[in-house]
Amino acid sequence: MALLPILSYPDPRLHIKARQIERVDDGIRQLAADMAETMYAAPGIGLAATQVDRHVRLVVIDVSEEKNQLLTLINPEILERSGECEGEEGCLSVPGVYETVVRAAEVRVRAQNLAGETFELAADGLLAVCIQHELDHLDGKVFVEYLSRLKQERIKTRLNKQQRVKHHERVIA
Repeated sequence: MALLPILSYPDPRLHIKARQIERVDDGIRQLAADMAETMYAAPGIGLAATQVDRHVRLVVIDVSEEKNQLLTLINPEILERSGECEGEEGCLSVPGVYETVVRAAEVRVRAQNLAGETFELAADGLLAVCIQHELDHLDGKVFVEYLSRLKQERIKTRLNKQQRVKHHERVIA
């Protein structure tokens, strides 16, 4: 397994729409394993392939306290949304930024597992929010895009400044 580099907002590659996975093979299983290792190491509770510059419809999620309930969704699609919830979200591609976002409180999803079998899943609470957040990534959308233009610009400015400081520190070292 390998740790994969995570793209940082506002990298334009985060806006590439992911394509369907035609066949679940060893390459996809390896990507899922690498993504899970990357997510756990970050640490995070979800990671979409788009965030690691692989533009296929694959996400890994683990919202458990023990980090032992990995959920892999291949070619996921939301079939139903209901209710509404508002909560603070963060993102591995937008480090250090946490903002309130409104999402559906419950979702029903269809996806494939690592064996290529199709299944459906009903989710609520944090899992429902995480699924919606990660599927947004597959559609080329980052959670900050739910915020006002002013907040988006402030976040971009702050993250660009952090990137310049990191680059400058590497050049000096």
